[in-house]
Amino acid sequence: MPGTTYDFNTTTDVPSQEGKVIFITGANTGIGKQTALEFAKHGPAHIFIASRNIENGKAAAAEVYNQATQGTQVSNIELDLTSFDSIKKAVQDFLVVSDKLDILYLNAGVLGAPPRLTKEGYEIQMGTNHMGHAVLLKLLTPILLKTAALGGKPRVVSVASMGYKYCNPPRIAFDSLKTVDAPIEGVQRYTQSKLANVLYARKFAEQHPEITIVSINPGEVDTLLFKREPADDGVKHLQTNVAPVAVGPIEEGVKNHMWAGTNEKVQSGEYYNPVGEGGQLESPGTDDEMATELWEWTAKELEQHGI
Repeated sequence: MPGTTYDFNTTTDVPSQEGKVIFITGANTGIGKQTALEFAKHGPAHIFIASRNIENGKAAAAEVYNQATQGTQVSNIELDLTSFDSIKKAVQDFLVVSDKLDILYLNAGVLGAPPRLTKEGYEIQMGTNHMGHAVLLKLLTPILLKTAALGGKPRVVSVASMGYKYCNPPRIAFDSLKTVDAPIEGVQRYTQSKLANVLYARKFAEQHPEITIVSINPGEVDTLLFKREPADDGVKHLQTNVAPVAVGPIEEGVKNHMWAGTNEKVQSGEYYNPVGEGGQLESPGTDDEMATELWEWTAKELEQHGI
């Protein structure tokens, strides 16, 4: 399989995770599940597999549990990022079980999905990749702050993509985020959602210095994102012509996930290419004005939904 091999060992280069509580969205398949499997080797207290498909989530949780070190608990939580009610319920379910949260992975995502709106009326890619995770992050911020207050070092890893660089025009088209009729191709809807991941993590870092948050590029990885129904010819081109010659295996893609979630050199607000390569953020990811606009727009939207 093509792709890059990175100088990072997920067994020997990851420190003990003893006592840690880890929550991963989209952990029933792909790189999310691989992240859970890798953490299972390192003795965390509890891994939460958050997924939209409850049966797939249960199967993934069982697989992770079977490979986990003795004493590690693994739980499945139903989470549909296209529904604010589902997100609220998932957080409630989590808080019943856990009184802290050490590492949160905002990992789930969609690429080039056929045009439709989420339950709250957001374009499906921005609604899933940004808005759903923004709701989840806001609802989990209190327990992250509690973890910090008790001496922990809570961390959030927002899974972005190098695609943020290809947002064209190079900004978020806010008037396109609540309609499927805007003249924007599926790939561009995806790239602006990944730009949102980068910008929102930067602003969250400013607002909450007690919590370490980073955005990452996992690299070109062979995941289900490249296998789902394409929205248009641009997405189909990625699936049929680009992915087969460019993407690498999950085992390589997970390395930046693991580095970002566990390495002591991580700097809050930074964006990391694989593996652990910071200081490479480019425009429009460096646009402070747009980051502020996104932060304020998101806050207003959440407020309208009572969040």
